Amino acid sequence: MELFKWLRLQWDRVFGAAFVVTGAVALLTGWSKVSATPYPAEQIPYVVSAGLGGLFLLGVGATLWHSADLRDEWRKLDRLEEKLDALAAADETETVVLDEPKAAPNQYTPRLRAAAVPARGTGGVPLTTAAGAAWDSQD
Repeated sequence: MELFKWLRLQWDRVFGAAFVVTGAVALLTGWSKVSATPYPAEQIPYVVSAGLGGLFLLGVGATLWHSADLRDEWRKLDRLEEKLDALAAADETETVVLDEPKAAPNQYTPRLRAAAVPARGTGGVPLTTAAGAAWDSQD
């Protein structure tokens, strides 16, 4: 019973695998028939039917498998969205703030000055940080 439930839920993955296997069998069959004869007139029908048909089946199978993977990702995103909505509903302000990662100490830390000074090449417009201090360039 569980097998039928799994097959029903994963129909695109099952059909994708079946199309890939069928395409591989068609390509191998076509290759064995083409390699059995040295005459191009006898090889062309196998290249057209088995070769192109096998490639088409491989493409359909890969598309179905990719569709199943995307559907799994959409489900994960839906679960995350539900959790974030639940967090927002529990919070009175309805804001969710994620912790920012700690920045690693940097060897080069520019010095800050208290006054905003026009930087070179800005046409006299001072460049300031968010705190209101200007960067001191080390020319």
